[in-house]
Amino acid sequence: MKTTKAHPSNVVYCFAVCILALLLSNSPAIAQTQLKYSDFDQWITRDIKESAIIGGKTHTLYEIGPTGTWDGKKPYVNQGGSPWANSNIMAKVAGVVKTNVTVYPEKRGNGYCAKLVSHIVGVKVLGLVNIHVLAAGSIYVGKMMEPITSSSNPFAKLDYGIPFTDKPKAIQFDYKVKLSDKPDRIRQTGFSRVKTIPGKDMPGMILLLQKRWEDEDGNIFAHRIGTNVHRFNQDTEWMNAANFEIHYGDISKEEFFQPHMDLIQEGDNLKYALNSKGKIVPVKEVAWGSPDETPTHLCLQFASSFGTAYVGAIGTTLWLDNLQFVY
Repeated sequence: MKTTKAHPSNVVYCFAVCILALLLSNSPAIAQTQLKYSDFDQWITRDIKESAIIGGKTHTLYEIGPTGTWDGKKPYVNQGGSPWANSNIMAKVAGVVKTNVTVYPEKRGNGYCAKLVSHIVGVKVLGLVNIHVLAAGSIYVGKMMEPITSSSNPFAKLDYGIPFTDKPKAIQFDYKVKLSDKPDRIRQTGFSRVKTIPGKDMPGMILLLQKRWEDEDGNIFAHRIGTNVHRFNQDTEWMNAANFEIHYGDISKEEFFQPHMDLIQEGDNLKYALNSKGKIVPVKEVAWGSPDETPTHLCLQFASSFGTAYVGAIGTTLWLDNLQFVY
């Protein structure tokens, strides 16, 4: 009975926020024709000790940036001009520290690649309250507003996208895919029964070029200038220098168009960004932009599972290496 009082429940909230905050963000990094650290050969490590109330284990979190270490007691901020953030995060609610680790460096040749994994993360509070959630691995351009300190609207802790004014023809990278052996996805939040979501889980890429503006009240809007939203639907060995064309203008009438490629205007898929008033607000795509318009921001995300938080299949894995734009 004592274990259900305020302190343990705060840990549960902390854990929920930690897993929800797996996606999306934005960085004040200067726009570049090629993104720094996109060979994934350099990583920052940070060792974080979780609170004793949930076991007190130490976990190593990895960040894409100049090789080095980071004090695990401090919230992480992007280093060395790195535009990259990921789903390895630290949450701290009511003094209770919890981590999530779903992105790892993996040895490849003479360097490293990025490995993104969907798996079940569990937490036991005082040895009694035991919850498990489905967590996907994600890397994206932007930053996480660490530490996560509240369970209210966790996506509003993310600043998604970076300044970018180029219009590349395509994005190119090496990749490898391992799909789960499960025929369907699950939704496992830790707060309700596991729910089966029909359809095979797949890793995904979201690339959006947006032209953003802000009104006098601090609301952010955007035109969608360029798009490539892709789902990796089969197992592969390493596919080297794979090219994915960026499509400009309104793609809604094209033969390849799918609903998940549409403008993001509301709902669970809303992305957030820091406005000029220092507040995180949703970015609403109000229209397709002209191919002649110049973007202001790049949104780029890779995830081991597609869809919303808590949804995926155990074991779905995406490896990435040697990312660059093609002009």
